[in-house]
Amino acid sequence: MEGGGGSGNKTTGGLAGFFGAGGAGYSHADLAGVPLTGMNPLSPYLNVDPRYLVQDTDEFILPTGANKTRGRFELAFFTIGGCCMTGAAFGAVNGLRLGLKETQNMAWSKPRNVQILNMVTRQGALWANTLGSLALLYSAFGVIIEKTRGAEDDLNTVAAGTMTGMLYKCTGGLRGVARGGLAGLTLTGLYALYNNWEHMKGSLLHQSL
Repeated sequence: MEGGGGSGNKTTGGLAGFFGAGGAGYSHADLAGVPLTGMNPLSPYLNVDPRYLVQDTDEFILPTGANKTRGRFELAFFTIGGCCMTGAAFGAVNGLRLGLKETQNMAWSKPRNVQILNMVTRQGALWANTLGSLALLYSAFGVIIEKTRGAEDDLNTVAAGTMTGMLYKCTGGLRGVARGGLAGLTLTGLYALYNNWEHMKGSLLHQSL
């Protein structure tokens, strides 16, 4: 009987040890120092010298002969589309104002709503066409002047704006051409002054010191 009991204990112990329930146990502290086969204890991507993260070169690789900034031809599409959408939005608001003003003596009814909607549509299309045409002329003159001079600066902006105003008002005779050119020169001159304001202010401060 004792032999049978001992044999039973050995069998139970063997099965328990096989399934991990018996025998000497290991704590988490003992297992922490055991290296894992085929795996590093620390990822190499977490141990990087910060000096290698500093980028001294350009972020993007440009094709040979390409500029770092967009030229006038690339910006022409954005300019024309933006002016068309701006004109449509402004015209819609203006048409709504005019429609409400012209129909203020009418009661709210279907004819009044139709008249207001027609005014909004008409004014939106008119302003979108106007600003889109100006943007198209300005972009075309800007691209031509840039290709002719071989340089991109504020002089191209002022010249393109002046020529755009002159051509847009050419149907009004010499006086209309003069007014259009003066308007274009003024607007583009103010735009160029705004873009270079920080540079001009820094130059004046440097000269005063």
